[in-house]
Amino acid sequence: MTNSERLLLQILWDWLREQQSLLRSPFFPVLFSLTVYLSFCLPYLCLDLLCSRLILVRCFKIQPQSKVTWAKAWRCLRKIFHNHVCFIFPLSVVHWYWRPVFFPPLAPEMLSVVINVLACLLLFDMQFFLWHLLHHKVPWLYHVFHTEHHLYTAAFSLMTEYTGIWEMLSLSFFTTLNPALLDCHPLTEMLFYVTNMYLSVEAHSGYDFPWSPHRLVPFGLYGGAQHHNLHHLKSKVNYAPYFTHWDRLFGTLQRLDTQKKSRNTETLKKL
Repeated sequence: MTNSERLLLQILWDWLREQQSLLRSPFFPVLFSLTVYLSFCLPYLCLDLLCSRLILVRCFKIQPQSKVTWAKAWRCLRKIFHNHVCFIFPLSVVHWYWRPVFFPPLAPEMLSVVINVLACLLLFDMQFFLWHLLHHKVPWLYHVFHTEHHLYTAAFSLMTEYTGIWEMLSLSFFTTLNPALLDCHPLTEMLFYVTNMYLSVEAHSGYDFPWSPHRLVPFGLYGGAQHHNLHHLKSKVNYAPYFTHWDRLFGTLQRLDTQKKSRNTETLKKL
């Protein structure tokens, strides 16, 4: 790690340590989760509202015929705030009481941050895939616990956390468990939460941009928005949230129709 990278992380960590009164508050996990989540959703929500008016936006939409209405957005927002207030906040109080936040004086090394965040993402990807596959293969689990998330066949950002309480608690458990298993630095843990939330929102965004993560990761190793949109459309494919190796191994991987890709490319060339 270069001196500039070390200094940058240390400056960030020193600033966070100065906010200890906020970070140690039982209100912080809820405020952090809602703020980061809604901040990632907002740009996509704006694009959804512009999609019907601007062809430049519409040609990047994976299912351009679908519309995100205020009724859909409000329904998702009500569910999100209800889950956070009624369930996330009480659990964060319990977590705050039993596991106080520890603030070491030194920031982690950049290489350690990258390796641990990637390891947490790979662990979460495996856990989510197995949980997700099980809840689709067992009809009772699907109808009781998971069907709510499949209310809409065209994914959009705000439906990322449109889930029942069992699904929300299960995935939250995986998210908090992995940094603890790897004994991550608190800064690394926070960066993993932010990264995981962004990738989850992006996977549900419904948009395929030239800079989308699945286009930046080589060899088709990452699925992203295309991958997950097909899952909501067809339900029986693409169970992994991010990467594609588990779906390849279990024979559940499916790609977006190449004809649709070419149509979008031709539309973009005409603009």
